[in-house]
Amino acid sequence: MNPRVEKLLKLPLYQRILILVGLVAVVVALFVYLLYLPKQEELRSLQEKSETLESKLQEDRRIANNLPKFKAEFEKMSEQLQAALTQLPNQKEIPSLLSSIASLANDQGLEVLRFKPGKEVSRGFYADVPVELKLVGSFHQVASFFYEVGQLPRIVNIGNVKLSSGKGELLSVDCMATTFRFVEQPPAESAKKKRKK
Repeated sequence: MNPRVEKLLKLPLYQRILILVGLVAVVVALFVYLLYLPKQEELRSLQEKSETLESKLQEDRRIANNLPKFKAEFEKMSEQLQAALTQLPNQKEIPSLLSSIASLANDQGLEVLRFKPGKEVSRGFYADVPVELKLVGSFHQVASFFYEVGQLPRIVNIGNVKLSSGKGELLSVDCMATTFRFVEQPPAESAKKKRKK
């Protein structure tokens, strides 16, 4: 037999038990250090990840549950945008809008002495398009013209109204009709983009 093993077997019982307990303690310590603790750390990391994913899942479910509401809100906002764009014509529609204002004046029996489009004034996402008007007609014709302009689907403001008496019962009306147009991109932004290129 091996002399070391014989030496161990000759030791008193309490020393052999202590050596056995020491060996078991070393094996347990190695097991804990090399296997158990890394797995515990991995488990903790996976639990944190699971909690994060669970909270994200709950948030996604909440959004998914509200998706029909968000879609309806988006549709409503799209309709409102289209309605606003209908009231703000683009560049191509301005001449037809101005001619419709002139034809409204003629339809009401007014004589159009001056119809002078002014210089467009940019206001960011929209621009003012002023038109200087000089009209001659009865009070009723002028009031009907103003009413009809107010009924147009586009936004047209009549301002700076100056009434003076004309021939007989006719009134001479000087006013400024201002309509607005939608500007696709504000001029300052387009100039900045051109400079960057």
